[in-house]
Amino acid sequence: MPYIPHTPAEQERMLQTIGVPDINALFAEIPQELRPKRFDLPDGQDEHQVLHRLEHLAAKNNIHLVSFLGAGFYDHAIPSAVDYLTSRGEFATAYTPYQPEASQGSLQAIFEYQTAISRLLEMDFANASVYDGGTALYEAMMMAVRQTKRRKVVVDECVNPIYRRMLDCYTSNLHLDMVVVPHARGTSNMAALQAAVDGRTAALIVQNPNFFGVLEDFASLFDHGRAQGALNIISTYPLMQAILKTPGAMGADIATAEGQSLGLPLCFGGPYLGVMTCTKALIRQMPGRIVGRTTDNQGRDGFVLTLQAREQHIRRQKATSNICSNQALCAMRAIAFLCLMGPQGLADAALRCAEMAHAAARRMVKLPGVSLLNQRPFANEFAVTLPKPAYQVIHRLTQRGFLPGFPLGRYYPGLENVLLIACTEKHRREEIGILVEMLGGAL
Repeated sequence: MPYIPHTPAEQERMLQTIGVPDINALFAEIPQELRPKRFDLPDGQDEHQVLHRLEHLAAKNNIHLVSFLGAGFYDHAIPSAVDYLTSRGEFATAYTPYQPEASQGSLQAIFEYQTAISRLLEMDFANASVYDGGTALYEAMMMAVRQTKRRKVVVDECVNPIYRRMLDCYTSNLHLDMVVVPHARGTSNMAALQAAVDGRTAALIVQNPNFFGVLEDFASLFDHGRAQGALNIISTYPLMQAILKTPGAMGADIATAEGQSLGLPLCFGGPYLGVMTCTKALIRQMPGRIVGRTTDNQGRDGFVLTLQAREQHIRRQKATSNICSNQALCAMRAIAFLCLMGPQGLADAALRCAEMAHAAARRMVKLPGVSLLNQRPFANEFAVTLPKPAYQVIHRLTQRGFLPGFPLGRYYPGLENVLLIACTEKHRREEIGILVEMLGGAL
C-alpha cells in the first residue's frame, strides 16, 4: 500500500519533490466533468466492523432464486473435487510459465487441457487460453483478418449479442467492414448468410447452439465460405459438444467457446475461460499460450511453451495478440472437470439438460397465449413468445423466488414479449412444474 501524505506540510514536500505546483495539477489530464467533487472518505473501521458491514451488504443479494437464466452462462453441477484439485500448490505459479524447469506441473496441466479441448471440439489445436468467450471470438476474427489480408467480416445476428458488442468495441478503430445478417425468428438466415459471403470476406462468424438456443448445421455454409476463400468461425457451448455435431465435423477453421460450463461457477460474472481451437494451417496465427510435449537430453518427457517466442507478446501493434499473462487457473478447472466427468459423464449431463428443457417447453406451450418462437430443434435452451412483455413476467416471478429466464427484447427490438429459458441438469421436474404454474398465473 503506497504511503499517502495527509498533512499540508507533507503534501507540500511531496509536490516540491516531484515538481508539481499544486494538487490540481496532478489531475490536469482528466476533464473537469469527470473529476470527483470531493475526496472525503469515512473513518477507518476495525476488522470486526468491516466484516459485519460486508455481511450486511452481501445479505442484500438474493442468492436463493431458482434460476432458469442462461443466455451464454449456465448453472451446471460441478464435482467437489474440482475445487480441491485446482487449489493444490503444485499448480501455483506467479506468472506465465516461461521457465519450464520450474513450471512442469502447470505446463502439463495446460497440455492436458489443450488435448481435451481439441478432442471435445474435434479440432487440430487448442491454446490455453484467453479471457472469455467474447474475447476468443474477437481473437478468432483477427486471426482470419491477418491470414486472408481481407477486411470484410460477416456475422450472424444469432451470435450472442454481448459478443457482437465486444466485436464492435474492439474493432471501432480498425476500419473493418462488419456485416451483420439479421436473424429469422431466432434462426440463422442461411440464404442471406451465403449471399453475404463473397470474395472479399475474411471471416464468417456463426454460433451453435445460437443465442436463441436453436441448433444449426453449418457444414454447407462453411463449404461456401471455404470456396470464397473466407475462414469459418463458430462459437460453441462446450458442454453440449458432448452430444452435438462438432465444429470439426462441420468443417470449421476456428472454433471458440465460453468455457464457463466446464467446471466454473457463475460467480457474479467471472473470471471465465475463453476457449480457442483451430486447424493446423492456422496454428501460428493463434494467440495465447500453446504448450508442447518434448523430451530432455536424458529422454524424459517434458512440457514447454512452443511456437511463440516470449517477445511475441511485447511487439505492440505487430504482436499476434496482447493477451499474454492470462493465468491458467480457469483452464485447470476445466481439465479437472473434464477428467472427473469423462466422455460418458459429459454426455449424460448434456442429455439431462436437454431432457429438462424439452419437458419445460412441452408444458409451457399448453398455457394460453404461449408459443415457441420457432419450431427448430433446440438443446437445453429455448425461446417462448408470451402474451405480455417478458420484463413484466420476470419482475413478478422474481419476487416469488423464481427467475424465469432472459428477456430477448433487451437486445432484439421487436421481441419484447419473448422469454429465453435455459435448463441444466441441476433443475428438478418439481421446479419446472412450479415455474409453469407461476408463469400461468402471471399471464
